[in-house]
Amino acid sequence: MSDQNANSHGDAVVQVVHPRGASGIVLVCEHASHVFPPEFDHLGLTADMQRGHAAWDPGAVAVARGMSQQLDAPLVAGAVSRLIYDCNRPPEAPSAMPDSSEGRDIPGNIGLSDDARAARAAQYYVPFEAAVRQTMDAADAQILVTMHSFTPVFKGQQRAVQIGILHDDDTRLADAMLACTKRHTGLVTQRNAPYAPQDGVTHTLKLHGLDRGIPNVMLEVRNDLIATPQAQAGMAQMLSGWLCESIQILEATL
Repeated sequence: MSDQNANSHGDAVVQVVHPRGASGIVLVCEHASHVFPPEFDHLGLTADMQRGHAAWDPGAVAVARGMSQQLDAPLVAGAVSRLIYDCNRPPEAPSAMPDSSEGRDIPGNIGLSDDARAARAAQYYVPFEAAVRQTMDAADAQILVTMHSFTPVFKGQQRAVQIGILHDDDTRLADAMLACTKRHTGLVTQRNAPYAPQDGVTHTLKLHGLDRGIPNVMLEVRNDLIATPQAQAGMAQMLSGWLCESIQILEATL
């Protein structure tokens, strides 16, 4: 994730790309990396799990980087696998350091003591949240967008949704995006799908969007749609244009 405008924080725990972005939009990609620091010995996972969706959100950071350039927006991206620590979860959530994923054990996370969990949170979660907060302060953030991807098949079930527009209590930006969906994409787009707030996926939105009172949204893209650099660039362009129009709609109503 090297970039001439990228800053590393906390010994490569988190990276900030285009930190001087001046649009007032801040992008966050919590599940950007499938890196496992050597001391964790890949948590005892098979090679396919180390690089699969359980470990990160394939394609998401490439789309987010494209959006960062097009929107003149800083991007805060996680630099280790979400199986080490899921930075879209608070430390008290079992899923912050899950002991299984899609029915498969994660040996290195099974039976973690409270002290071990606290140490991981201190090493990975705390610097990530600090980087998000500092970046948003520096950018005078007016809009927060988090970028994710999801697998086409989950627990044996095919997912029809292609782009999910997720929100928590603040629906403003999600409403605006859904209102102009048909003008920008023929893709199947749904509200709070394939996940919803009750699944515990809106932690970043709540902590950094709701608490600041700024419009915020979580974008989920089915990862078969962003499997190549060309597809990722096209998705970044589409989502950037869609987001800009949605912000204009939102501003017109305020």
